[in-house]
Amino acid sequence: MQSSRLGWILLAPTLIVLFFFGVLPFLYVLYVSFHQWNPFAADPAMIFNGAENYRRLVFDAAFLASIGVTVAFVFFAVLTEVIIGYFLAQAFMTDFPGKAIFRTIHTLPLIMAPIIVGSIWKLMTTPSIGIIPNLLSNWFGLELNIGHSAIAAFVITIVMDVWHWTPLVTLTLIAALVSLPPDPFEQAQIDGANKRQIFWHITLPMIAPALVATVFIRLMDAMRIVDEVLMLTGGGPGSATRYIGVHIFKEVFPRTNYGYGSAISVIVLYLTIVVCWLLYTGMLAPRNTKKG
Repeated sequence: MQSSRLGWILLAPTLIVLFFFGVLPFLYVLYVSFHQWNPFAADPAMIFNGAENYRRLVFDAAFLASIGVTVAFVFFAVLTEVIIGYFLAQAFMTDFPGKAIFRTIHTLPLIMAPIIVGSIWKLMTTPSIGIIPNLLSNWFGLELNIGHSAIAAFVITIVMDVWHWTPLVTLTLIAALVSLPPDPFEQAQIDGANKRQIFWHITLPMIAPALVATVFIRLMDAMRIVDEVLMLTGGGPGSATRYIGVHIFKEVFPRTNYGYGSAISVIVLYLTIVVCWLLYTGMLAPRNTKKG
């Protein structure tokens, strides 16, 4: 009983911070989502409109389009980061010349603020001065202008996100790989298993919890990407990179539609929780059932 009380005392500071900076803001956003509110209007009072904001979402073509491009962005970005991050983690498990220097350079993007990342990629992709358009033109005869090509803008935002966040995936998977016991791998090699069999039947099941946690973190971050995209493309051209975070930003700030923007935020949170639950059910639940 005393140890239980001590545990709650030690957790109390974290729970208090979580309540004031997590729970209360969410409840306030939920409250605002049931109102029509423009705090900069002549009459800044909140007007209760029930579920009108949520009903409007169903028929909002811009919102539905932003959901579609966001899902595509999250899928390709997170999948690419996990694949590249795993191979880099495996590479860092071995010794090679310049390993320490390469790992330091590889980790540098993590310490950059998102707005700086967007600025760097904006400079690198500007047709007149950017290194990427110049290299593509000189080496392959290709013209890159993310202000004109929707596909190019979409791909570049994915590449930017992969460049920014792959180091996080690499570091988490390195920690998972280092913690694996050597006995199952030695036994598998003695039994004649090849690398593919070892990966599918030993490595992947053993790092599955760390892998799922990494995917959850990246999925939630990718769902709410705003800063980098606003700096790089502004959500354009057209709505090619108007991801859901960018859509919320443009509804809340330029249009000062706080009630509708809050409703979108609540729905996005709900969708994120559902997707994470589906991933957990699909990746870890069968594993836990086999253990049981």
